[in-house]
Amino acid sequence: MEAAPLIINLCPTGMVPTRQDSPHVPLTPEEIGADVARCRAAGASIVHLHARDAQGLPTHRIGAFRDIVAEVRARCPDIVVCVTTSGRRVKSLEDRAEVLGLDGDLKPDMASLTLGSMNFPKEASVNAPDTIRGLAEQMQARGIVPELELFDQGMVDYAKYLIAHGVLRPPLYANLLLGSLGTLSATPLHLAQMVNELPAGTTWAGAGIGRFQLGVNSLAIAMGGHVRVGLEDNLWWDARKERLATNAMLVERVAGIARAMGREIASPDEARRIIGLPARAGAAGVPQEVPWPASP
Repeated sequence: MEAAPLIINLCPTGMVPTRQDSPHVPLTPEEIGADVARCRAAGASIVHLHARDAQGLPTHRIGAFRDIVAEVRARCPDIVVCVTTSGRRVKSLEDRAEVLGLDGDLKPDMASLTLGSMNFPKEASVNAPDTIRGLAEQMQARGIVPELELFDQGMVDYAKYLIAHGVLRPPLYANLLLGSLGTLSATPLHLAQMVNELPAGTTWAGAGIGRFQLGVNSLAIAMGGHVRVGLEDNLWWDARKERLATNAMLVERVAGIARAMGREIASPDEARRIIGLPARAGAAGVPQEVPWPASP
């Protein structure tokens, strides 16, 4: 069966990389908006947004997200906007759900929902059952589709439990994130196992952390899935860490791999159709080109 057009989910910033790590990490609303526009032109159809404060530190405040989403919507009116509700730095349900209050033209299409607690290399991400349920319920009440973040097989099983208990409802979209120290390692077998156990009808994307990004992206493309790619997960063009990447470079590379395998690249409208998201009325898909930052 012919594979669907490839959805490229861009994760441009995250909450860990700094300018000291790479000059290409976009931090301000203007930088993020400009970078998303370049990546939209290269093939990205979803953007997974984190916010930073004036000091470049991660923030959950709705005002910071409001400025970023406004920039992204102005430059890429049609792109699917996903916001983070990460528990990596803030723990309370109230803080994590603050961004879900964006409304009007700034209302996100999707929001991340991590289905379990885990250790990252230097810190824990705590996702208590009540918090997961509370976030899912608020997303459902506001018409925001969860972007399920699955780092282990047990999280796939928990997704099924939440579906059975009415906490999660279609459409279902999941990022399968492999290769982070403390969670499931990035192997073809692990990716295949997770995909095989996903709830029926789930649209999924493969993501590799660090040096595993390209390999997992390539496997996902070959398997008929989709990809998550960007500087949040990997700062480098090469596994030897000799050349820093930009977000646009990473998007262009996976788009080229997909085309070489005979797959087309999904537009934001096609991504909405594949996932089951409602169409975005009046959105003209013409990203504005901005030259920041220069390619390395």
